[in-house]
Amino acid sequence: MKAPSMALLRAFAPITHSQTLPWTARGCLAQQQKSNFSTTEQRQARDKNRGPKKDPRITQIRYHLYHPLTPRPLRFSRNRALRHWTIHRAWQRYLDEQRKQTERTLERQYNAMSAACEALRLVDAHGLTADERTKIGESNTKEEGRLYRIAMLKTGVWDKVPIEYGRIQTETPPRKGWNHEWTR
Repeated sequence: MKAPSMALLRAFAPITHSQTLPWTARGCLAQQQKSNFSTTEQRQARDKNRGPKKDPRITQIRYHLYHPLTPRPLRFSRNRALRHWTIHRAWQRYLDEQRKQTERTLERQYNAMSAACEALRLVDAHGLTADERTKIGESNTKEEGRLYRIAMLKTGVWDKVPIEYGRIQTETPPRKGWNHEWTR
């Protein structure tokens, strides 16, 4: 049997590595900018030796992912992966159906509330609509919609309610969390 050739190993050895870049590329590499581009002032740029600051969250994720005590990830066989995917897909379809059912229930409730508000808007203080008033021979009164206006009044809504509900609840926090300069 013939001995393996060492030519490949020699080609990648650092001792025999030659400059294979053309003279233009070597010139560009030699004339590279010494500092990274930055819009901050020079006195703010610190730790030049260490490079850009790494995100601590990414460092933590990498630490826990590649820690020696972390168990290896599960590897399913084809059949088991197919079973897992099927069960997962069925569970997702079930959750989608539940979500749609909840949305339908909320939509029915909203429509019922809207219809009730519309009925209140059309009714006068005696419980008669405009059509019913004309049938019995009464004239239009200014009392129409009074019950609706009373139902929609917002006075006293914020009495004895915690201060954190004073701002409209959103999914994202405000840009400035608390106004420390505020005084009464």
